[in-house]
Amino acid sequence: MSILPEPDTDAGTGALRAFRAEFHQCLRARSDALFELADAVLCSPGPVVSLPGLSLTGVFTRGHGALYDALAAGRIDTDQLRNALAAQPIGRIRGRIVLAVDATGWLRPDANCAPGRLYCHVSGHGRGQDQMVPGWSYSFAAALESGASSWTQILDAVRIGPDDDPAETTALQLRAVVDRLIRAGQHRSGDPAITIVTDSGYDVPRLAWQLRDLPVIIVGRLRSDRVLYGSPGPWSGRGRPPKHGHAFRMADPDTWGEADTATSTETVRYGRLEALAWEDLHSRLTHRAAWIGHEGALPVIDGTLIRLKTERLPHTGEPRPLWLWTSHQDLDPGLLDTIWSAWLRRFDIEHTFRFLKQTLGWTVPQVRDPESADRWTWMIIAGFTQLGLARSLAADLRLPWETPVKPGRLTPARVRRDFPNLHAQLPRLARAPKHSKPGPGRPRGQRNRHRPPIEVREAFEHARS
Repeated sequence: MSILPEPDTDAGTGALRAFRAEFHQCLRARSDALFELADAVLCSPGPVVSLPGLSLTGVFTRGHGALYDALAAGRIDTDQLRNALAAQPIGRIRGRIVLAVDATGWLRPDANCAPGRLYCHVSGHGRGQDQMVPGWSYSFAAALESGASSWTQILDAVRIGPDDDPAETTALQLRAVVDRLIRAGQHRSGDPAITIVTDSGYDVPRLAWQLRDLPVIIVGRLRSDRVLYGSPGPWSGRGRPPKHGHAFRMADPDTWGEADTATSTETVRYGRLEALAWEDLHSRLTHRAAWIGHEGALPVIDGTLIRLKTERLPHTGEPRPLWLWTSHQDLDPGLLDTIWSAWLRRFDIEHTFRFLKQTLGWTVPQVRDPESADRWTWMIIAGFTQLGLARSLAADLRLPWETPVKPGRLTPARVRRDFPNLHAQLPRLARAPKHSKPGPGRPRGQRNRHRPPIEVREAFEHARS
């Protein structure tokens, strides 16, 4: 099920124009330069490989100096932009909103004086080849849609600082996103709960505990060597009442017992897919790590453990099972299939990261301060949202070796290829630049008296030491 505009209708044009007007209102300082910069990203031929090169695009009517000044001194009302993103048409999977949250890094290993960096995880091409590279880490929250697609609807992005708790930051981010969706009318009372899918890098039980008062279902992947515990049996009356029951060892099938729910689905690519679910299983928590500051007794966070096993995997050997944990209980076969199929769509956000970095040039600018990086990030998000709204309007300007696709099913790269033609039909919102001439500059022999921010000076002194 999807509420996206149908192809060959005026709904897509109206939604695109309305969002562009709303985005222009969110720009509080250097608004015209920032707005034209976002258009230059979308109308630039080929991938964005140079920030000053965007000033040569026809839609950017200012010089390259205004481009840098917009990123350095511009101002964006991010709260208003977040509300505008939440009000856009959002796709659904089997009638429910599915949100994916994941973190990706803007790598800056050579920027020793750039404040706010931390070590970002970078996956290698072989076993044990992962690395930790300095850079800015951003947590993205995006809505997913059904079917094989590389489209997502980005709803929020938050930069994680060196002193921030990533789990706490993610919980606050998701809480804000869900609240905005409810205020925008995307989710009403009686609608299916919003499903939030994560990868194995997140503490899924803790996230479920932090968002327990919201209408959400948390679904995340677990390592195959974890041990969960069931509900304790009846108390004998002697000693302390037990909190944990039998141990469920994922690596030991003898401890599994009979599954509460089981389904089997035939797939074209992977053969038969079997899903088994065991209810009332929880992790054993201790007053360490994330729970070190918890007051009182630690909670027992019960959920459902799901095991996915496929018949085959392309170009590989014996497929290994996949383990998921969800905060929802009492799964019927239909809801079980909905949960694991929604989680499999989580990988669409990886395609979004790749498109933002390799095509839209999200990590291309070598900006010094993280505030400029935040402005550029929101510019890229606004541009990607415009591509999503234009997907039902763009023509398929495919290359000779590309396969034709149906209208409305174009990839983000193909929509961007035709966006200059769509841009020519859109109203001009940015004002014409004023004619000016370069200033006299700093007189010869005088030093620069404008000191960098205190964060940059501290980072420079730390790099020298």
